[in-house]
Amino acid sequence: MEHLGTLALIAVGAALINNFVLHYFVGICPFIGVSRRVDMAFGMGCAVTFVITIAATLSWVFTYYILRPGAPLAVMVSGRADIDLSILNYIVYIFVIASSVQLVEMYVRKFFPTLYKSFGVFLPLITTNCAILFACLEIMKHVSGVSPSEVWGLDKALVLAIAGGVGFMLAIVIMAGIREELELCDVPKCLRGAGITLIVAGILALAFMGFTGVDRSLKELFTPQTDGQVEQLPSEQAALPAAPFGGSTTEQTDS
Repeated sequence: MEHLGTLALIAVGAALINNFVLHYFVGICPFIGVSRRVDMAFGMGCAVTFVITIAATLSWVFTYYILRPGAPLAVMVSGRADIDLSILNYIVYIFVIASSVQLVEMYVRKFFPTLYKSFGVFLPLITTNCAILFACLEIMKHVSGVSPSEVWGLDKALVLAIAGGVGFMLAIVIMAGIREELELCDVPKCLRGAGITLIVAGILALAFMGFTGVDRSLKELFTPQTDGQVEQLPSEQAALPAAPFGGSTTEQTDS
């Protein structure tokens, strides 16, 4: 149950609370350039989700077994226990992302030629989409350079990648729907184009800030309560002062 709660926290955090586009501001180029129509935005979101999932899976495998300090395959080949190939992380991740994008480009060109033409230059530009590299670096941060008990497994890496891709798709589709409606509005001439688009993106980022605190509620939901922990009444909780830095003010009483 606790492991399931951790996966849920990672998913909600990557998709809503810490959305890659609206929180970390990565992947802005396709977010602005391919959000003119909802169908095109949805296709781009699906393509990015697929690429980020494949890239994250391969990145975790390479990082866990080869690149991190003391990786088992690297130790087996070199015969040294202190070997560290983490300097090759960026090169390997870029190669993995480029290969995944090439696979998606060939598939879309073969089976969805209309969608391929509508993407234009933005489909091969997924290779330089920093949201995908950001996901790979986040996985590296939780696999390399941490204690063995804190190393992420493949399940957590996949949840982060899929949720991050879904969050990107959600943000770009919402943006595309708003921009379609803006074509029917009387936008001031000085704000037409990129100006009103960036303003709407900022308002959308503020709207996603409303999900702040959902992770704390999920953590409390999935955290098992001890026998000595007594649930407080709403009136008692309201009387307690707010704890700094997200700390808990829940009091425990003897059973």
